[in-house]
Amino acid sequence: MKENLLHFVWKLQLFSSEKIECTNGENISIITKGLQNFNSGPDFLNAKIEINGQLWAGNIEIHVNASDWYLHNHEIDENYDTVILHVVWDHDVEVFRKTNSTIPTLELQNYISQDLLKKYDALFSKNKKWINCENTISLTNNFTLLHWLERLYVERLEHKSNQIQKVLKSTNNNWEATLFIMLAKNFGLKINSDSFLNFANSFDFSILRKVSSNLIQLEALFFGQAGLLSNNCESNYYDILRKEYAYLKVKFNLTPISIGQVQFFRLRPNNFPTIRLSQLALLYHNYPNLFSKIIEKQSINEYYELLNISTSPFWESHYTFEKESKKSIKKLTKSFIDLLLINTLIPMKFLYLKSLGKNDFSEVIDIIEAIKPEKNVIISKFNEIKVKSKSAFDTQALIQLKNEYCNKQNCLVCEIGKDLLGK
Repeated sequence: MKENLLHFVWKLQLFSSEKIECTNGENISIITKGLQNFNSGPDFLNAKIEINGQLWAGNIEIHVNASDWYLHNHEIDENYDTVILHVVWDHDVEVFRKTNSTIPTLELQNYISQDLLKKYDALFSKNKKWINCENTISLTNNFTLLHWLERLYVERLEHKSNQIQKVLKSTNNNWEATLFIMLAKNFGLKINSDSFLNFANSFDFSILRKVSSNLIQLEALFFGQAGLLSNNCESNYYDILRKEYAYLKVKFNLTPISIGQVQFFRLRPNNFPTIRLSQLALLYHNYPNLFSKIIEKQSINEYYELLNISTSPFWESHYTFEKESKKSIKKLTKSFIDLLLINTLIPMKFLYLKSLGKNDFSEVIDIIEAIKPEKNVIISKFNEIKVKSKSAFDTQALIQLKNEYCNKQNCLVCEIGKDLLGK
């Protein structure tokens, strides 16, 4: 028996409570079960019960064995002086207050159904499974699942916005600078996310503003700070960038990130850092006040139009400075824009609306629901167990479910787990 199951059973009152008795034979009537306490002290606070017709108000403590009371030294902790009922699985000893009066005890093993215990054992069986409920998740009440996915998406959005909040604090609440830092990180994708983040933090955003009207200077700033202008290269464009960067470096006292941080290895050519930096430069050349543009957009198509960005002309026939390639326009794809929306733009807008005291996030939800479902291992696995995704709203919620609940065995605080156990 696990204590977390007893907490779960008490919280949802999943036991026969029509006629229950204390271990001494006195009748118990549960009026209010109390609020679960996740801090130190008794497990449920402000409960109300009747014992033989006498009303009691106070706290509930739960243990597998009654003797755990002494194992945890509750008898010398004043926080437990207000416990009115000790709920246990096995009443192996009597428990006394400091006044030597006996604390009433409810032994739950007499009232929990064997069906619930079997479901619990099946859910947490040690058989190798991708998630605990993979064989039964399809039985979840559809209404419960939909509402749980909504909460999971908001949780994930909160997590992403908390990360942005830390960056916002470091920029002294400069939303434009924060957006640039987060966008740069996303433009680096998984392989170059850290190096692009270092690049974005290597100079003050005010410098970007000062040079944004001159695309050559802006690209020189980006490529130079990313450590990509340190080699010799037979290219007029490269020479121009080096000269411009040498000027900017002295003027603004710049220090680039270390050479070699930015990687080309294991990347498709369209994701080369050279291409992504040029696209990012052109984006800020076109929209130096990008944050205000992001906030005013209200539909997915408006975002696609805003981010319909390519590169400067040189990169139409190059992927690196050295080698010329077949000419092609290298625009941001819709799938890449979707990643920017999911990971940065929507969380930024969510955080900004919260900062204004607004609680209606329907506009944000409408945008994420308009994005196609993501494709990754987690989503493929959920598809296999018949949990389908209609949009990025669903896929983000399912990623949150897998990472924060399934992986951490938090089935008893998951609405799916509660639904399956409570059926």
